[in-house]
Amino acid sequence: MKQVCPVIKNEIYSMDITGIGANGEGIGHIDGYTLFVDGAITGDHIEVKVIKTKKNYGFGRLVTILEPSKDRVEPRCPIAKQCGGCSIMHMKYDAQLEYKENHILDALERIGEQDRVKLEQKKEPIIGMDEPWFYRNKVQFPVQIISGKLLIGFYAKRSHRIIETPTCYIQDPYNEEIVDTLRDFIVENKISAYDELKHKGLLRHIVIRKSHHNQEFHVTLVINGQKFPYDKKLVEELQKLERVVGISLNINQEKTNAILGSEMIHLDGQEYLHDQIGDIKYQISPLSFYQVNPVQTEKLYAKALEYAQLSGQEVVYDLYCGIGTISLFLAKQAKHVYGVEIVEAAIDDARINAEINKIDNATFYAGKAEEVMPKLYKEDGIKADVVVVDPPRKGCDATLLDTIISINPKRIVYVSCDPGTLARDVKILSQHGYQIDRWCGVDMFSHSTHVETIVALYKKD
Repeated sequence: MKQVCPVIKNEIYSMDITGIGANGEGIGHIDGYTLFVDGAITGDHIEVKVIKTKKNYGFGRLVTILEPSKDRVEPRCPIAKQCGGCSIMHMKYDAQLEYKENHILDALERIGEQDRVKLEQKKEPIIGMDEPWFYRNKVQFPVQIISGKLLIGFYAKRSHRIIETPTCYIQDPYNEEIVDTLRDFIVENKISAYDELKHKGLLRHIVIRKSHHNQEFHVTLVINGQKFPYDKKLVEELQKLERVVGISLNINQEKTNAILGSEMIHLDGQEYLHDQIGDIKYQISPLSFYQVNPVQTEKLYAKALEYAQLSGQEVVYDLYCGIGTISLFLAKQAKHVYGVEIVEAAIDDARINAEINKIDNATFYAGKAEEVMPKLYKEDGIKADVVVVDPPRKGCDATLLDTIISINPKRIVYVSCDPGTLARDVKILSQHGYQIDRWCGVDMFSHSTHVETIVALYKKD
């Protein structure tokens, strides 16, 4: 007999929110039927309008909060509901940390098939922020012109509709001064904005990066063209802002959602930003990945170094090494570190960063980690005692995991920005004799659902 869905689309129901999903949506049940509701959090008693139903679950829109959760707060940002960036700003910060830690724990148990009791025993407290505001050192503003009006801001959730953001409470306030200057410049010079549907228009994005240590900014305009006819005027305007130390163009003429293209044109000032984490100095090119929260990054890398348990005699592979951020931390306590990264500009930075810091026991290779690592092991005979991986959101390549397993390192330190893919890879490693020693969440992205995780694994004898 076919099961009848207990809710009807477009009808309004009252229900309690008993959990939060991976994307920050509230989870509740009506007669055993699961509903996901954006904007609701654990402990809320709400009225919800059902907007979509599937066989075993559905989606609802929050209509009224009948009784708020003890963890609910009024978002500091007045447009937090419209903007997709800070999806849990309506939650107390302590509750955000608890949610993120539970999200990691659930993923490792459900996807990673790890024993929950043992996970709880191996867990170290999540590392939260002392000041969870104005922390990001990079911002990427899309640019549009709609009905003659210039829009610079962030995309609304699940859309490419721009929400203008006068003040962003997780970005540096100085960005507002830069954007105001660029807004006047764009209007005055009648610069066209990129239209995704027509693939026409010049200006696509404004990218601003900040050096936390030096309090300096680098500005890149992403354009749909090979040249920018207003480049001299642009330099003149931005030179008026004393904290802007470099100006570049990025060429992106592809029909793509990727923000940056591969070609850079340097216009003025410093071609690179210079920053410092702990006692390690870094040169950062506009195309290179660099963690967006410098204060928490130092805590993240210190924990990764602790988990590596280096005595000075170990050979370490640092895979997906970027500009050598973790590699150079590791090199101070390792015999030798071999870093691998697919972005050549990042490897150029890594090599220079090793020179800047007078570190001669770190060697860097440009290429896919899953291709370079087997060559280092099989052709050059370089066997790693410790492997550190910090992959993108999609996790480690399957070939790379196979190679790590064949190399048989004593320890693996896995730094992850996605609990789901982390758990998937931990499951594979655990099937080949690796056990979790310790793990810890690090909050790099307050008011969003994202969280970094560090897991130390050791080879079971």
